[in-house]
Amino acid sequence: MRKLLTLRHWRATFALIFRVLRSKDVSLADKLLFGVPVIVYWVMPDALPMLPVDDIAVTMIIAEWFARRMGKKYNIL
Repeated sequence: MRKLLTLRHWRATFALIFRVLRSKDVSLADKLLFGVPVIVYWVMPDALPMLPVDDIAVTMIIAEWFARRMGKKYNIL
């Protein structure tokens, strides 16, 4: 849990995401798996008015999940 609170962890996570998104080996469907939910939530945050989570928190949760999944799937770690 403490690791999730460090800037070093998030810098590495977002660096991995950018490598995945720029990679030609990663399918477009896998790239959209990250982009679509984040963009939809940022554009329509009122779609879930009872959910008290900020846009950046949702983005970071999805980013952490996406980075781990794509890093293992495409061996980009």
